[in-house]
Amino acid sequence: MKQRSCQVLVIGAGPGGYVAAIRAGQLGLDTVIVEGERSGGTCLIRGCIPSKAMINVAQTVDKLAKFAKKGGHQGISLPSPAEVSMAGVVEWKDGIVDRLNKGVETLLGKAGVEIVHGWAEFQDAKTITVGEGDDATTITAEHVILATGSVPIELPFMPFSDHVISSRGALDLTEIPKHLIVVGGGYIGLELGITYRMLGSEVTVVEAMDSVLPIFDKELRRPLELTLKKLKINVITGVFAKGVEEGKDGISLLYSPKDAKDGTEPERLACDKVLVTVGRKPNSAALGPTGVALDDRGFVRVDKGCRTNMRGVYAIGDVADMGEMLAHTASFQGEMVAEIIAGKDRIYDPVGVPAIVFTEPEIVSVGLSPDEAKAAGHPVITGKFPLAANGRSLTMEAEKTGGFIRVVAREDDHRVLGIQGVGTHISELVGEWTLALEMGAVLEDLAGTIHAHPTMTEMTHEAVLASLGHAIHITN
Repeated sequence: MKQRSCQVLVIGAGPGGYVAAIRAGQLGLDTVIVEGERSGGTCLIRGCIPSKAMINVAQTVDKLAKFAKKGGHQGISLPSPAEVSMAGVVEWKDGIVDRLNKGVETLLGKAGVEIVHGWAEFQDAKTITVGEGDDATTITAEHVILATGSVPIELPFMPFSDHVISSRGALDLTEIPKHLIVVGGGYIGLELGITYRMLGSEVTVVEAMDSVLPIFDKELRRPLELTLKKLKINVITGVFAKGVEEGKDGISLLYSPKDAKDGTEPERLACDKVLVTVGRKPNSAALGPTGVALDDRGFVRVDKGCRTNMRGVYAIGDVADMGEMLAHTASFQGEMVAEIIAGKDRIYDPVGVPAIVFTEPEIVSVGLSPDEAKAAGHPVITGKFPLAANGRSLTMEAEKTGGFIRVVAREDDHRVLGIQGVGTHISELVGEWTLALEMGAVLEDLAGTIHAHPTMTEMTHEAVLASLGHAIHITN
């Protein structure tokens, strides 16, 4: 058995782990990172990046369909609709993933980080074994960073199979399902549901709550709900999935209203595939030997420096109980922990963390909504500006989704509390919004900033002016 000791041992090479390892290497720390699958983690390999590639394909197909209609569109006509080869789509998507995977490993190497491929088996909090027999390696570290991420929640009465798939399985389908049922109307389910609808599937969304995306307020949800109707996506709310029944002609999802009495016969809905997107859970099952404390949901308990109850052991990203299961928070925490280990004074205390749903239209939120701000006791003023009044949006037909930008601020001192938006392409605007909150900007700071024309960023400027009562390109 080989022996290896190091200063920093990172478990998991996802967006939190590989960033932590690269930063530790940059700081001159002897660093080893262990990954059981491929560097890049869920986000890069089987989540954020491949799903956005699929969304782009679907939007392209949807746009080409307009050109193929009688009379064409935008002065462009096509003789026939586009043909989609899902095998080709998956191959193109996988090419992007491969390129980014190699890029991550190159960056790790240039930072002086040793990559160990294999599954880590903990002996104690700071000792792991990778591999078996003569090929096994034992690694002992002064500091350990747990970045094991999360996994899709599997319903016990509807386990994953050829017909019941997770988001990972949905990204590798080589044929477009005739009818896809999505269980769970959260962001993952809606992103993939809309994607497959644009690719040609009939899509039904089954959600236990009274609306899809219940984490967002009604005003933000409205444009998306209209798009779901326009796309003829069937949305069934207030029901629980009960299981899957297999028959001669395929499968059927069984579901019942959430207030159904015991013994009520469930409804049946025939389909080809059932995509289960009811959430994710921390990948912490193998952490028992470490002695780190978990909460009742399985998340590792940490402080604002991502320290666990075990000295020299940290947890970052989805596995930590920090509130957000987002790739960008994991990366931020990874960089922060590496610097803490190197002796720098850092804590995780962001003013706002951006949340984005990559549906069509996209929904973006950072900071407080109007209702949240009022509930927190703030005197609130808001300003809105529609995509339909922005020239750049019109040139890209982004206004057709009925989207808008909304700014939330304190009425007394004009401090910006939150910015939200819904519409095509608006995810690219969120950097300015997050920076405004992080720097404690007031409305006048944004109002006094020259925004380039013609760009969609002008909408942020106009929404701020609207909150001050003097928007230029809409009437107050």
